[in-house]
Amino acid sequence: MPVVTRLVTHVELDAARTTDRQLSVTARLEAELSDGRALVLLDDRGWSESGPADLRAFLTRASVEADARTVVGPDEPFGDQTPEQAAAAHWGALADRLAHQGVPADAAGLAALPHAVELDERLRAWAGFED
Repeated sequence: MPVVTRLVTHVELDAARTTDRQLSVTARLEAELSDGRALVLLDDRGWSESGPADLRAFLTRASVEADARTVVGPDEPFGDQTPEQAAAAHWGALADRLAHQGVPADAAGLAALPHAVELDERLRAWAGFED
């Protein structure tokens, strides 16, 4: 039975909404499995940020990667929820998605996995990040 070996967030440039003053991207979180497959966990995430005339001068690969990890969760707590409860709910929901796809996983195990961020070629080129 395959197991999840790591999480990967794929970040892609939204060229239609990106200008010199604004960056818009989409983010897709996948679980990579020991058998080589990747299962989509979240595909409805992304963000935009704006700034001075050349926003690229203020971006770093590390800042984009940190933002990517943030937007795929866990989210901030809401209502009377504690940060721990919000995190547990997030990881539990992802474990449930994997279970529905036939891959056993537990929330704590998912939270402890390595989490890579891969920036698409168009984003790297736009931002001037070297490969």
